[in-house]
Amino acid sequence: MTTYTELVTQVREYTETNTTPYVLTDTIINNFIIMVENKILRDLDIPIFTSHQYSSFTASSGFLTLPGGSTLTPTEFSVINSVQIYSAAGTGDRTYLERKDVSYMNEYWPDRATTGTPKYYSQWDYNTIYVVPTPDAAYHVEVSLSKLPDRLSSTTANTWIGDNAPALILYGCLVEAFKYLKGPAEMLQLYNQSYETTLQEVAAQQMGRGKRDQYMAGVIRIPRPSIQPGLGSQKLPTQGGQ
Repeated sequence: MTTYTELVTQVREYTETNTTPYVLTDTIINNFIIMVENKILRDLDIPIFTSHQYSSFTASSGFLTLPGGSTLTPTEFSVINSVQIYSAAGTGDRTYLERKDVSYMNEYWPDRATTGTPKYYSQWDYNTIYVVPTPDAAYHVEVSLSKLPDRLSSTTANTWIGDNAPALILYGCLVEAFKYLKGPAEMLQLYNQSYETTLQEVAAQQMGRGKRDQYMAGVIRIPRPSIQPGLGSQKLPTQGGQ
């Protein structure tokens, strides 16, 4: 587990810049943390980054601001995973909308004044989704998207990444720090490799084991090499082939 203060201290100690006046100020390290958190969000598809947001359409309008409003900026979510609608009364079946390009949707439903049950959606801009047909009722909508649950900062001492993947965020920050300091190339390569190795370990745990059900899929089994039968009893040929 690594808190914000501990991470800042570690970055300075690893880069040997832990004497005042600091070469790596809090502002600079905060920028490293933001860049690394965004990179981790792009590199990993794990359950902790999945968020379900709820809203409702306005009848006769095919545009909907992403649930969460202006707080869902591009730095806080990477992709929309799915969009589903259900009746305005909150009962009945849920329907998943299919994702299409805006150009396809404009050709499929050219008259936005004509209404119906939405079938397709597209991300109109960073904070808006667009659906066709134009909703004929105030359908409820559930959006599944990927976003950081919290950011590590001076006001947020603990986050999931800091608590569960401290080495990952540390190595990522050290990569950014050595690029900033124009440090030795071998150190930059070392920490970059350490980040990638740790990333694979977290991915194996969260994306492999974390998305399997042992009852349905069984326990993950890793094959181990074994000595071929008979090799242990083979005799070396004697001199002269006898």
